Amino acid sequence: MSGVMQFCRSRSGGRRCTRPLGHAGLHRHRTIMWADAGADPAHCPGSDEPGEPAVRLADGFPDGRALCPVCLRFIPLDDGRLVAHDRSDADETDAETRRRREWFNAYGW
Repeated sequence: MSGVMQFCRSRSGGRRCTRPLGHAGLHRHRTIMWADAGADPAHCPGSDEPGEPAVRLADGFPDGRALCPVCLRFIPLDDGRLVAHDRSDADETDAETRRRREWFNAYGW
C-alpha cells in the first residue's frame, strides 16, 4: 500500500475535491459540492505560459522541468514555455509526489 494519500482530481471554481481518489458520489470542498458535469475543465490554464527550469535537488530532480504556478506540478518546457498539460496526472507515481514534496520543503512556494 502506498504511503502517499491520493485525493480526487476534480476541481470546481479552482477548488479541489477533498475526497479520496475514486470516491463515489458528489465531489466536495468544505461545504461546496459539485457533479462531474459542473467540474472545471481538466486542461491547466498554465499551459503555454513562459517558464524556466526549476532549481534542482542534489540528484537532479525536477530534471529541467519548470514549476507551473497554477497546478504546482513540474512540467516540461518547449522553447521556454510550459507544454500543454492537465491540472493533474492520473498516472503520476507516488515517487513523483514524494519528490515534489521534497522540492517544496527545500525551496518553498
